[in-house]
Amino acid sequence: MATKVLSIVETAYRATLEEQDDTILWLNHMLKNNGLDVTLLLRSNAVNEAVKGQDASGLKFGDVPLKHAPALDGDIADLIEKGVPVYYVKEDLEERGIPEGRLIDGLKSVSRKELPGMLDGFELVWHW
Repeated sequence: MATKVLSIVETAYRATLEEQDDTILWLNHMLKNNGLDVTLLLRSNAVNEAVKGQDASGLKFGDVPLKHAPALDGDIADLIEKGVPVYYVKEDLEERGIPEGRLIDGLKSVSRKELPGMLDGFELVWHW
């Protein structure tokens, strides 16, 4: 039986200035592709990554354009399409003023009160 892993992502937009993907989202995708039973939980500022329609094209630093803009909402949608359950902490979303209707499809919410019970269902918990 495969090890069940909960991957908690708390830091949003990690390394997206240097790369076109959030490194942790990419890592989880690659591990899923190689058979890991992974579930993703977005919390704190990482709930921002699930807002649909983000567009970082045209982003420049001085005169230097970002050549490969991140599409993190697409990366999360790809994880869901691959069968990765993706959750977000409802209170973290509310604290940032993000309506649930602005999120990509297929996400599941969990409240802070439900987190201890959720954690109990995994053999490993990674916190990024």
